[in-house]
Amino acid sequence: MTKGATKRERPVEQPQANQGRFAAVMAAAKRGGLLEDRSGRIAGRVSPALVEQAKKRTGIEADTDLIAFALACIALEDGFAEAFSAARGKVDPELTLGF
Repeated sequence: MTKGATKRERPVEQPQANQGRFAAVMAAAKRGGLLEDRSGRIAGRVSPALVEQAKKRTGIEADTDLIAFALACIALEDGFAEAFSAARGKVDPELTLGF
């Protein structure tokens, strides 16, 4: 390597499971009308380590796609965890569950 040259890392191939998750989330966002207009703009400063780790975990390479995926995940959250937690202790103890 010559002086001043930088070693380029090969892009990490996106694991099949992550490709499926990305596709599913983005398809749901599209069905929900969340991707129709791409005229909005977001700007902010974030830790490069955060961006790098998010890209490694998702396999997403483009910043715009990473931001869209993250926002879609938040926008599409169904609140299951909160509902499940709120239901704790509310099942009738006399209920027969069949096992």
